[in-house]
Amino acid sequence: MMRRLAQATLLSLALFAVRARAEGPPPPNAAPPATPLAREQWERLSPEEKEALREKWRAFKALPPGRQEELRESLSRFRALPPERQEEIRRNWETFQKLPPPERAAIRDRFRRFREMSPERRAQLREAIRELLRAPPQERERLWENLRRWREMTPEQRERLREEWRRRRGG
Repeated sequence: MMRRLAQATLLSLALFAVRARAEGPPPPNAAPPATPLAREQWERLSPEEKEALREKWRAFKALPPGRQEELRESLSRFRALPPERQEEIRRNWETFQKLPPPERAAIRDRFRRFREMSPERRAQLREAIRELLRAPPQERERLWENLRRWREMTPEQRERLREEWRRRRGG
């Protein structure tokens, strides 16, 4: 739960920082002073948007210092990206936010499992995705259909299939 809050806080702060680098009337643990442009953008926000940002700032300040530093570094990396990549990330975030909560939860769970994989397994998965994206449309469709069926299987069915696959490979 705290990780989701931290991720949402970082993304919200990053997206707003790119847009405004704002400060408001200084709340406790206030942000650094804003540039004139940021002040102007802050003033254009609705009271609800200002309060939402203040709440995100309070949530950020409630995080452990180490986590705050991680988020600051992530924000710094985001700001160092080319504008086109920043825009792509913003679009992806907005698309993600529009998903129904169960779908967002499923994506977060898959991402958590991905982060828990060994570096070697993550590299294998990335390469498999690259291959999928390079595949011709009919092959890609067949692979997506296989993935859909795999996800519908029970753990027992998956294990039986793995065993069958191992036998066919001779291992």
